[in-house]
Amino acid sequence: MISKEAAAIASQCRHYAMCKIDFLGTGLCPAGEAHHYVSYYPQGRMDLYYALAHDLIPVTEELVRIAHTCTLCGICDRQCHFVTELRPLKVMRALKEYVDAHLKENRPVVKVDGDEVLKRLRTVVGDDHAANDPAILVTYADDPFPLTQMKMPRYVVLPGSQKEVSDIVKICNQNNIDYAVRGNGSSVIGMVMSEGLVMDMNRMKEITIDRSNWLAEIGPGVSAFALQTEAGKHGLRANTAEPSALVCANIMCSGIFSTFSNAYGTGADNYTNAEFVGHDGEGFNLNDKNAPNLFAFEKNGAPLPGICTRAFIRLHPTTPDESGILVPYSTFAEAAAFCRELGARRIGISIALLGTEYISTFISPTAELASKAKKFFNETLGMPYGVLVIGDTYAREAIKKMSVPIIDERLFRLLVLGLPRLVAGEWSDLLEPLQGEEHLYKLFCKDEIYSLLEAVLTPSPQTIGDAVPGDLRDFYIQLYSRPGMTDLVWLNTTRILSSRMGRFKHVVASLGYVPLDNPDLIAAMISQFKHIGDRYDIKNDYGFMTPVDLGKRAILEYDYYINHRDPSEIQRMQKILAETAGMVGALQQKTKGIQWINTILNQGFSRKESFLYM
Repeated sequence: MISKEAAAIASQCRHYAMCKIDFLGTGLCPAGEAHHYVSYYPQGRMDLYYALAHDLIPVTEELVRIAHTCTLCGICDRQCHFVTELRPLKVMRALKEYVDAHLKENRPVVKVDGDEVLKRLRTVVGDDHAANDPAILVTYADDPFPLTQMKMPRYVVLPGSQKEVSDIVKICNQNNIDYAVRGNGSSVIGMVMSEGLVMDMNRMKEITIDRSNWLAEIGPGVSAFALQTEAGKHGLRANTAEPSALVCANIMCSGIFSTFSNAYGTGADNYTNAEFVGHDGEGFNLNDKNAPNLFAFEKNGAPLPGICTRAFIRLHPTTPDESGILVPYSTFAEAAAFCRELGARRIGISIALLGTEYISTFISPTAELASKAKKFFNETLGMPYGVLVIGDTYAREAIKKMSVPIIDERLFRLLVLGLPRLVAGEWSDLLEPLQGEEHLYKLFCKDEIYSLLEAVLTPSPQTIGDAVPGDLRDFYIQLYSRPGMTDLVWLNTTRILSSRMGRFKHVVASLGYVPLDNPDLIAAMISQFKHIGDRYDIKNDYGFMTPVDLGKRAILEYDYYINHRDPSEIQRMQKILAETAGMVGALQQKTKGIQWINTILNQGFSRKESFLYM
């Protein structure tokens, strides 16, 4: 009764929750929007089918309801293919067929009884927003992080207000029930699972924009994409992380940092106040004189201070002349020096030193095309690194005066829409006689070459659409007809392309803050990350680096890629995490300015001065 193909697809859900935000303008899963539980979204249905394939749960009344609410509309197929190339519609169909066959054969359907705790929870949030059915629970029980194991909760609750959160915490305390608070997908680092109760904040999605104060008041269910979209309507921008990540959860976990941290800051720079429910069930906010001091930093780690139920997020004005450029480099040292100079000179709003793993994956609609693009950038153009800068007219003019080659928005659009023909490479023979001894990317970026490239590559939505499966071609052609899909400002603001990093396998990111005035140290760290990953035969690559604090520091990310269902890869990744933690820890003992993510967890409300200048 279990489809092997569907089970294989279901096993590879990354839990990035992109199916819970309307990032492509396709709409959202109707059942997910109506019922809020993860189980009703495509991500949850993937987990359900995986659970059935491995006999983790029985067929329950709730499971039957979940299966029957799926309309097979196909929204999930378009969203998930864009991110991972998975085709979840096959899983959605297989789940319905499994349940229908189960009912047709008159096999048992389990009715799950409630208990006194569930009754009390339902008096707080309503009957539809508290559950103990395994078909709900199992979708909150696991994530892809290699150091975590499945924890099946007893209850899942969807609060709708701060008072409801407070009442839930008090019920847990009275009954000695542990609890965890969950954002949009799963933290993918094992922090949001509990054998007691899981609070899913998905219902609390209020956003109020105070345009005169450049401030957003948001609930804990607001995603980064939703906040950016709403702020954009007012000509404003927030500093946010991954598009499906919930903003409050991000701040609670590690603080928000992004490529915009160059101008907008990190840590406590991103908010003005926040409201919480403490572990005693009582409320407080950061501006109360007697509130816990979340601005401070505990270098040995700190427990979760409470549950954030509202945050007041700083917004920043945008200008109509903002545009993006990509500055190619042949060495990391040159690119890092350029980043530091931009930070020190306050040039640009967003800065990111990207490797070709990121660049090629971002702009490619398929993994096959991404692999070819990476090879093309590295070997043909000779540009393994690129510095992405978002800035206004004055920033772009300043960079041009630095006499560096530039891929501007016009050339970037050509690269994206002509990518299938670009990576084929036949056209490069036309440039070789003109190349001389320089890297080809320098010739590639010259204005006089643009017309030749345009004629040869014929960039268009149709050209890029030809790279995807035939049944999705029309959708991709329509998608890439939108200006935003080739607009570096919009793409960098919404970060919808960054979710593609998990296309090949689940990404385990090692990240933290490093001293940007010590590029040799950073290069040595990157080399060590690579050496450790290679030794355990785990795919790995440099991710990105962004300057902060006027170029004094930088945020550095190095990535490992694993099949999170493969026990061998999990074991090897566990060893990598242990060795990289030891390597970073040793460097922290003798070098100021290094602060790694594991020491910042649960301290995202800290002032950056508290952990960057220790």
